[in-house]
Amino acid sequence: MPDLIVVPARYGSTRMPGKPLMQIGGRTMLERVIAVARQAADLVGNCEVVAATDDDRIAAHAQALGVEAVMTSRECDSGSSRAFAAAAERSERPELVVNLQGDAPFVPPAVLAGLVAALRRGGADVATPVFQLDWARLDRLRAHKLAAPFSGTTCIRDARGQAVWFSKAILPAIRSEEELRMSVPKSPVWQHLGLYGYRMAALEWFAAAPQGTYEVLEGLEQLRFLEAGRTIATVEVDPPSHAMSGIDTPADLAMAEEAIARLGDPFPG
Repeated sequence: MPDLIVVPARYGSTRMPGKPLMQIGGRTMLERVIAVARQAADLVGNCEVVAATDDDRIAAHAQALGVEAVMTSRECDSGSSRAFAAAAERSERPELVVNLQGDAPFVPPAVLAGLVAALRRGGADVATPVFQLDWARLDRLRAHKLAAPFSGTTCIRDARGQAVWFSKAILPAIRSEEELRMSVPKSPVWQHLGLYGYRMAALEWFAAAPQGTYEVLEGLEQLRFLEAGRTIATVEVDPPSHAMSGIDTPADLAMAEEAIARLGDPFPG
């Protein structure tokens, strides 16, 4: 049975209602995200794309873009639970499900494809991308967190590439940092991109399980898996050129427009 990329796209964002229908560089956000999902599905093969929404306007737009739209409950409390609801409605449940949030138009298709490949060849419950920070990027992350301490997530990973922990704090703490800076070009800090591929059984468990203690404290849903002893494979990717994992506010929208003007339009095509 085909694997599935789900694009959760709800209308009722608190900070920016209707954002999947808003335009960036002349294309709606949903159009951009669906194009990424389609190209990734083509890269991996035997993979389908659906949009999951709670709004008729978004469903109609997805269908106009040539993608199936699945109506899901407004009670879904996360993109992952909405992705599970959409996958559970398939006549044959997929083995693997990728959750590509509808406000993440700058994810490279190859990153999505890498998550599917990692799950197909390994036994982890979840796969998610990370990238290693050079010292300049680490300095920028530290400066950014002075104003926005809960923006940006770091990851500790083991020698096999499995996640040990995620945090909104910058991990690990670094002793003798000045000496390390002079000896290696990259810091030991890995930053997380908020994108997930799941085994269907793991996603079903997630949708039914209560939130974990540290999940609530950090505001990171992936900690629910780690607190329960489940495995998350990290997939190493290049640092994103368009350094925006999601668009949450009008200011983010303006930054996205500026990034396209400065760096070029990454729209697949």
